[in-house]
Amino acid sequence: MPTSSYLANLPADLLARAAGIRLAVFDVDGTLTDGRLYYGEDGRETKVFFVQDGLGLKRLQVHGVQVAIISARISHPVALRAEELGITHVYQGQGDKRVCLLELLDALKLAPEQVAFVGDDLPDLPAMRVAGLAVAVANAHPWVVEQAHWTTSRAGGQGGAREVCDLILHAQGKAGNEKERWR
Repeated sequence: MPTSSYLANLPADLLARAAGIRLAVFDVDGTLTDGRLYYGEDGRETKVFFVQDGLGLKRLQVHGVQVAIISARISHPVALRAEELGITHVYQGQGDKRVCLLELLDALKLAPEQVAFVGDDLPDLPAMRVAGLAVAVANAHPWVVEQAHWTTSRAGGQGGAREVCDLILHAQGKAGNEKERWR
């Protein structure tokens, strides 16, 4: 991505939505990973996570935006990655992501417009419809893209989540500080 155009020319309504985000929620398979499932000979599942996404999630938290994971599947690698990134709101085995999201919003005393939900496939749609900022990663199913307020240019597991993190920090006026921090 050329630096000069990164996050340039974003619609005002998108920036307004992202400016108010206090909780960013991510699906896992197809969003934080590339959607492929890997099984070893012993039947154990492994997942591949994109390191730049992880740094983005950590930087959101540093800047006061809480991060959560809501996944329909249960996977030990997800728990390990969440722990490594300091994500405490981890919900696996969620057949109804909308209900889980609403319960989380209630527990955190947040309004729907204060949450971003990032997904890639049909089980994400009900939660995306609740969120003030619904984001589809580039490899999302077309019906998910239709419902999203924004679609990343990078795919899930390949930087799509990082784009969301950067968008939120940019909209909240914190991207400049981030850029300076790493000079």
